[in-house]
Amino acid sequence: MTESDFVSLEAAATVLGISVRHVRRLVNSGSLTQVARGVLESDSVDRYLMSQRQGRTRSWAEHTAWGAIAVLSGGEADWLGPTQISRVRRTLRELADPSELVSRVRDRARVRTFTAHRAALPRLRATVLRPNMNALGIVDSGEDRIDGYIAARELDNVIRTLGLRTEPSGDITLRVTGFDFDQVGKLVSTSAVVAALDAATALDPRIRGVGQRALTEMLETYR
Repeated sequence: MTESDFVSLEAAATVLGISVRHVRRLVNSGSLTQVARGVLESDSVDRYLMSQRQGRTRSWAEHTAWGAIAVLSGGEADWLGPTQISRVRRTLRELADPSELVSRVRDRARVRTFTAHRAALPRLRATVLRPNMNALGIVDSGEDRIDGYIAARELDNVIRTLGLRTEPSGDITLRVTGFDFDQVGKLVSTSAVVAALDAATALDPRIRGVGQRALTEMLETYR
């Protein structure tokens, strides 16, 4: 761990082009990760910045974001009303820039990064839902790295029982969602849209490019 893994509240505000007060709100909401008083995880700032490329784009609420993912995947979003569905479909047809879609659905989950003893990884791997990155031609990053979705209600118990430790550059990325986890499970396991969205906000530019191209093709097909 080096000093480059961390950034002050003031520096984060400068990078994001917002006030320190706004940065604190993002910390409180879980959008940014604070590792000590006045010190943030720099990777969380980078990820947030990546998802904000269309900074003036209003994000959808969590349930609407998952509804949009279901619709773009060719499925149904029974939890949304007819008016919401109509608006989501219209917006998806109008979208051309994948970064705008990424921004729209950014509140589907909060991203947290951790590290853990290797002995805990098999249990954690069995707990989280991991998108099929192979469908995008992205090779699995290995047994020591985990990136997947987890129900918000399970997070504290998993952290405690598996001894997860918050780590700015940790190999464990948990995408925490409070939405109906049965629905999340169906989408994560069957939809390439989820994999593409996750890839499109990766810090690795190669993976990010793969995700963005996949989303562009999906939006073109949907129209």
